[in-house]
Amino acid sequence: MKDRRDDLPERGARGGSSSAAVGSGEQSRATGPGRLLIAVYGVFALAATARAAFQISTKFDEAPLAYLLSAVAAVVYIVATVSLARAGSRAYIVSVVAVTIELVGVIAVGLLSILDAQAFPSETVWSAFGRGYGFVPLILPILGLAWLRRNRPERAQG
Repeated sequence: MKDRRDDLPERGARGGSSSAAVGSGEQSRATGPGRLLIAVYGVFALAATARAAFQISTKFDEAPLAYLLSAVAAVVYIVATVSLARAGSRAYIVSVVAVTIELVGVIAVGLLSILDAQAFPSETVWSAFGRGYGFVPLILPILGLAWLRRNRPERAQG
């Protein structure tokens, strides 16, 4: 009797398997601590998307800037989640750009929301540096960029 596991793609050298990595010769970054990082990004993608959708659909007039920034954060988290989970140089570059935009966004929106509180009558994911989310939005891109630096594709290393 044939074992069903024989039909599955082989796991990479690091123990992770990724359909994006199969046949590409690239290692997936979705291994070890990378899996946890991607999972946290996925949770934030869902949370930010749900929050933005609710805010925009029910009370957009109250704080349009804040709610649009929540939507921007949601898009950034979605792009980061997908690109971090994929193997390859292109996904690596997209990840670096998305996570860098996230860091700049958290710092900029964090500062603006503190310096001009009237412009942010309602909180966003990145307000006050992510205070409403336990400051994870501030820490996450730092961890993401560190993980990406440690797990660069061979072609991107220099």
